[in-house]
Amino acid sequence: MSGMGRLAIIAHNVNSTNHDLLAAAETMGLGALVLTPEQAARRLRPGDVALGRLDVLPTLCGPEPGLSTLRALERRGVVVLNRAGALLAAHDKLMTAIGLSSRALPHPRTGLVDAVFDPPFGYPVVVKPRFGSWGRDVAVCRSRLALEDRLRALRHKAWFVRQGAIVQEFVEPRGYDLRILVAAGEIVGAVQRVAAAGEWRTNVALGGGRRPADPPPQARLIALGAAAALGADFVGVDLLPRGDGRWVVLEVNAAVDFTAQYSLAGENVFERVVQALARSVGSEAGSRDEQVAMLSGARPRVGSIAEAAASPS
Repeated sequence: MSGMGRLAIIAHNVNSTNHDLLAAAETMGLGALVLTPEQAARRLRPGDVALGRLDVLPTLCGPEPGLSTLRALERRGVVVLNRAGALLAAHDKLMTAIGLSSRALPHPRTGLVDAVFDPPFGYPVVVKPRFGSWGRDVAVCRSRLALEDRLRALRHKAWFVRQGAIVQEFVEPRGYDLRILVAAGEIVGAVQRVAAAGEWRTNVALGGGRRPADPPPQARLIALGAAAALGADFVGVDLLPRGDGRWVVLEVNAAVDFTAQYSLAGENVFERVVQALARSVGSEAGSRDEQVAMLSGARPRVGSIAEAAASPS
């Protein structure tokens, strides 16, 4: 740990997850603090470590401000974990699909639209914001008529006007999923998320619950691959069960919130995160740079159908 300088979590608020990460770092003898991007631009110096935990905007119109600050900090000599390109690739569900496809990882086939079309992967489909979170504005459409009605209902939403909607192949829900925490190429935590009664989505914000989980080997490998595909240092990877031991990546959360329930084998999950990130500081990151550059260059136009991921079947 001695080789790691001051740890700054770059976020717009000190939520419970950020607070517990700070406490873990301090317990381990590391100076740590939460800074907004504006504060980080003024206070961080070469040798400091910045962990990007910028979320999506409450409007769902894009990521929170601060990506340019992370780029500037890196040019200054600050060690940036969860760099701007990785955060954008995780928050942007189309870029996530492209990144996962580049590694042949299982992910629902995905399109970006602003008008009705017949998806090549058939019905039902899931319609969601390109920069979505908390399960908001997510719906299943089981026919062309339902899709027409859904897109008509979205046409006045600010996020839809800006970037259209993501349409994805529907994976039949089984009432639960896995969220696996990956930090610096290590599995550091996990839970099983269980949907509330009468709800197909597992989001805790929609009443879902959490259970301790020990992810099976195949799920662990897919989660590690998903984080690497996006060049991310610390993310939560959400996996849906397909049956017969198969799993499909639903999404990657670059500002993942978590609790002590995520702890594996009785270990403190917050300490595991900080330990893994501390070990990674100063490691070679050339391959990650190449991945981020590839993802940042992908900008399909709204209105096109992007076969952005291979069929998970």
